[in-house]
Amino acid sequence: MKDYKRLYINGQWQIPQGAGQIVVVNPATEGVVGRVPQGAAADIDQAVDAARSALPSWSATSPQIRSGYLKQLHQELVARAPEIAALISDELGMPIKLSQRIQAGLPALVTNSYAELLETYDFSERIANSLVVKEPIGVVAAITPWNYPLHQLMIKVAAALAAGCTLIAKPSELAPLNAFVLAEIIDSCGLPPGVFNLVSGYGEVVGEALAAHPQVDMVSFTGSTQAGRRVSRLAAESIKRVALELGGKSAAVILDDANLETAVKATVNSCFLNSGQTCSAHTRMLVPESLYEHCARLTVEIAAKFQPGSPHDMTTRLGPLVSAEQRDRVVNYIRQGIAAGADLLLGGEESPPGLPLGFYVQPTVFGRVTADMVIAREEIFGPVLCIMPYKDEEDAIRIANDSVYGLAGGVWSENPERAERIARRMQTGQVDINGGRFNLKAPFGGYKQSGNGRELGSYGLEEFLQIKSIQF
Repeated sequence: MKDYKRLYINGQWQIPQGAGQIVVVNPATEGVVGRVPQGAAADIDQAVDAARSALPSWSATSPQIRSGYLKQLHQELVARAPEIAALISDELGMPIKLSQRIQAGLPALVTNSYAELLETYDFSERIANSLVVKEPIGVVAAITPWNYPLHQLMIKVAAALAAGCTLIAKPSELAPLNAFVLAEIIDSCGLPPGVFNLVSGYGEVVGEALAAHPQVDMVSFTGSTQAGRRVSRLAAESIKRVALELGGKSAAVILDDANLETAVKATVNSCFLNSGQTCSAHTRMLVPESLYEHCARLTVEIAAKFQPGSPHDMTTRLGPLVSAEQRDRVVNYIRQGIAAGADLLLGGEESPPGLPLGFYVQPTVFGRVTADMVIAREEIFGPVLCIMPYKDEEDAIRIANDSVYGLAGGVWSENPERAERIARRMQTGQVDINGGRFNLKAPFGGYKQSGNGRELGSYGLEEFLQIKSIQF
């Protein structure tokens, strides 16, 4: 069991000002897997002071020096990947086979991508008689969620460090242990004191203290849309920059010329990845009315293979939800779907058989879901897929865009030009055509209430930069 009693501030493990510890529960066994300090606003003050003091020297370092530190971080993340994968499976419940590739693999890849970017990125350009320079925005608050905890943290940490910013990280209280492993790694790499600081705690205490702190120049937040609104309001008092990556209700549009089996399988995989706890999951499957029955049968056949089981079993494809509260929330949505008249094709509100412990939900598929139903409009964040029939292309685009969210989406067609035409009309920050692979160098972020700003690649780096124009 991981039992952390100190916070990482100003290059040292320090006794927290807050009282008590936060207990981290394994969602598969309901046993305790670790504890972290319950930080207080005074800890945030101390961490912000450290980051502010470290900013002048760190922001003046060359891109080559910053790249060197990121390469060290990458090497250590790779070396500790087996430990990180097992730890996040214990904290979160993602099946270990996926955790090895995603939860431990992606943070290392992201870190390396920024190390490489710094070798070619130009922080200045000439425009006529002006020199336009891109400078670090300053002290950054990185507030991260529990569903991809280290990946979401390293997206912010790597980009902020690459830009020359200093930062304070606040991980989710549901899966914070991996952030302490990161702090251990950063400490071993010799990053200058105060450049990276870690304060764990509850959102309403340390998260709000960070968002409101007058000496924090930027908040980079990933989480729910509701929490994003609160962060924005707190940050507005000091006019600090806010980057938000929030919720989603993404649509996969399957056209009538698509390879149905491939399209349905990929959509189910997207929806059920991480037990449905993925902001960019394709949770609405839009299918032609003429092909509805065929698609529904295929979906049930494929989804039924996602049997819940132990995260540490290499054959498990569907783990538990992160907490009892999250499980109850998802079950409530399933009940609302049934009450609204959607066809329950698979799963339901009952607990999966043979799993007396753990926060498990059955893989659930609803058919003939209409756009006015709650399950079609709100982010469920569980293994629940909605199949929505449409009449023609215009109807499909209308349904796909009929959402307050706009984070991701997909189009499936044997005609690439037709698929691109549909993709261009979808009001969302990212669209995959025929299962296009995730690209760590391409911008990720949303339209509408899915947030603002972008992460990853040069676009992600520029979120942490501010522009100065020098005229000659």
